[in-house]
Amino acid sequence: MTATSPARIAASLAELWSPRVVAEVDDAYVKVARVHGTLAWHSHEHEDELFFVLKGRLVIELEDRRVELGEGEMFVVPKGVRHNPIAEEECHLLLIERKTTLHTGDVVTDKTRSLSEQLRPLD
Repeated sequence: MTATSPARIAASLAELWSPRVVAEVDDAYVKVARVHGTLAWHSHEHEDELFFVLKGRLVIELEDRRVELGEGEMFVVPKGVRHNPIAEEECHLLLIERKTTLHTGDVVTDKTRSLSEQLRPLD
């Protein structure tokens, strides 16, 4: 058990759209990611997904609207809701997801990361 800085870890990541697990809370993982551009339209059938912006701005496209988040803001995408995260400039995120949540949910793209990739040790 040690204190950690999600903002520092997110800033140190080399890969974009490649979340890394930094903590566990009961049946959830706390992850950080460095993102820029568009991820993919997807949904998580059985899991909610919390996005918290550590740095920058994030747009989460939903089928019926867009949610715009600035630093220090968060949004929970409810289970089953199709969404597409977009960062027009580099953005650092903290994510909270159940351990069963697949990175890009019901789709697989070249940006999809396996759980083992997300759990690998930080540099």
